[in-house]
Formats: sequence, C-alpha cells, structure tokens
Amino acid sequence: MKDSPPPAKRRRYDAAFRAEALRLAAESRSTQAAARALNIDPKRIYKWQKEALTPVAAARGAELDPATAAELRQLRAANRRQAQELEILKKAIIIFSQTPDQ
Repeated sequence: MKDSPPPAKRRRYDAAFRAEALRLAAESRSTQAAARALNIDPKRIYKWQKEALTPVAAARGAELDPATAAELRQLRAANRRQAQELEILKKAIIIFSQTPDQ
C-alpha cells in the first residue's frame, strides 16, 4: 500500500482573528474581498457572520476579551435596573390614575 500523506490539520482561528475578519468584511462591504485578503475561505466568514447574529454568540462570554465582557455585564445590569424601574412606574400609573371612591 502506498504511504499517503498525513491529513492536513485544520487551522483554528482565535476570537481576535474572527473579530478582525468580521470587521474587515463589514468595512469592505465584501465578504469575498475580506476572505481573499485574509487568505481564508469566504464560507468561513459567512459562518462567523451568521454565528454573530445568533444568541449563541452572546452565550460564549468566555471568548470575549475582558473589556467587552465587562461592558456586556454592565449593560445587562443597566437593562435589568431599567426593566425594574419601568415595572414600578407602570404600577404607579395604575395607582394614581384610579379615582377615589366617594
């Protein structure tokens, strides 16, 4: 039997490279051009773009850089606070819109 060459190892891309590829694709408005510039398959960038739009990407907080993760936590906390304030204001409107029974 002939000795076949070992299978090529898949190249793994870190979060920083993916973010840069997505930024480049967004700026150039051409995923094809960005893929050529980075010497990767355009389908890979399309896949990353699709993943970035899904909630699964947000669940992968470990892949975010520390500054982005901190900002995300801060924004989520502010969102919870504003939701609580909105609920309180809704209840206040109901209470103050009632006419006293006389």
